[in-house]
Amino acid sequence: MFQSVKPKSSIQSAVSIVELVYHSVVRDVRKGHGNAFVALGLNMVQAISLLLVFYLVFTVLGLKGARLRGDFLLYMLSGIFLYLTHIKALGAVVGAEGPSSPMMQHAPMNTIIAIAAAAIGALYLQVLSLFVILFAYHVAFTPFEVAQPLPAFGMLLVGWFTGVAVGIVLLAIKPWFPGFVGVFTTVYQRANMIASGKMFVANSLPTFMLNMFDWNPLFHAIDQCRGFVFINYSPHNSSVSYPIYVGLVLLIIGLMGEFYTRQYASSSWNARR
Repeated sequence: MFQSVKPKSSIQSAVSIVELVYHSVVRDVRKGHGNAFVALGLNMVQAISLLLVFYLVFTVLGLKGARLRGDFLLYMLSGIFLYLTHIKALGAVVGAEGPSSPMMQHAPMNTIIAIAAAAIGALYLQVLSLFVILFAYHVAFTPFEVAQPLPAFGMLLVGWFTGVAVGIVLLAIKPWFPGFVGVFTTVYQRANMIASGKMFVANSLPTFMLNMFDWNPLFHAIDQCRGFVFINYSPHNSSVSYPIYVGLVLLIIGLMGEFYTRQYASSSWNARR
């Protein structure tokens, strides 16, 4: 019962934190389903369903001719997976354990660990689903080639990072305005079905339409990703640095807000959700 707590070195503390994050990620991934393979399968089904819906929409409306020169499904996947990664990261972080959660009563646990676990768990599922779908498409249907795979994957990480940053801001204000955060999260995720720009190419947009979308960091990430995926597409109306800067600003604001909110944590907050 009574134990003496020995001071840890920096390396021991880092290893302890990494181990705690790892177990929290496993718990978070298994939260949706006890079987990790089923959780991965459900995530893949969602991505494939969205892909089929957009494929039918493009085919029925005759918009396939307006795409980039290259693999059409790869064009759609480059937008759909960045969109899914962004909104899944946002939803996971917003739904992470807050300062008044019973989990926070366990000594090593804190809100930063919970946020990191939720964010990494969402990224893990999306990346694993992406590689499985791309492998199956490459082997079973038609071989394809990505012009610059590492920078393209980097833009997927940028989409994930911006989703995490927005999620932390919403998580910080969630205890104060839970109803608003719930509505805003749903509206934001639905609005990005169009505002993310995954259904069209930024270079082909007129100026008045471009001004409607270039505020969105996910729009820039998707357009830049397609520039790395396709060798014959050079994005001129988007930026790599813009979503990174926006994500950093939102991350700092969100962490400051989360720290402030944590000081006023109350167990009664759980009753308001």
